[in-house]
Amino acid sequence: MMLPTHVLAGMLLAAPLVRVAPELATVGFVAGFLGGLFPDLDMYTGHRKTLHYPVYYSAAAVVALVVALAALSALTVAAALFLLGAALHSVSDVYGGGLELRPWEGNSDRAVYDHYRERWVAPRPGVRYDGAAEDLALSIGLAFPLLFLLYGPLRLVVLGTLLVAAAYTVLRRHLAELAALVIPLVPAALTPYLPDRYADEEHFE
Repeated sequence: MMLPTHVLAGMLLAAPLVRVAPELATVGFVAGFLGGLFPDLDMYTGHRKTLHYPVYYSAAAVVALVVALAALSALTVAAALFLLGAALHSVSDVYGGGLELRPWEGNSDRAVYDHYRERWVAPRPGVRYDGAAEDLALSIGLAFPLLFLLYGPLRLVVLGTLLVAAAYTVLRRHLAELAALVIPLVPAALTPYLPDRYADEEHFE
């Protein structure tokens, strides 16, 4: 799934705070956004492996949630929502297409790396690929309740994220074709820093 979908999902995890602890809701929404964002910081360093931990994030999120419920504070809420957002991102990528330059072709057997079992998890039916029409629909669906709940800068963040999602969806396939044209022009000294899926579509990280 595309990054906008992940960050919106992370934010929506904080929605119960609006009623339960409204004074901590802003902290929760920001932490959920950052948690949804964090795993994709490995985009160019072993994508869906270096910072994607579907099992460990999930286990840590359960512990952090219990701690937050027992001792409600800005710190415990932020930790719980961050880990919940990161866990949801890592797990949901299993249902978001394979790790390849053109995931709509369905040639990859790698979706997310499971560090606990030390193996790649294969893609499962769901969103065909990041930036697919159903991915955008999911982003829109996640954004609607947030737009009703949020005001000010956070509402603008949601609207901006939706715009990015729409633009990415329109450009997704074109970006893959552009990458295929540009990669041969990249200086040899820089190619080691490119994800393997860009340099060789038959080999995955």
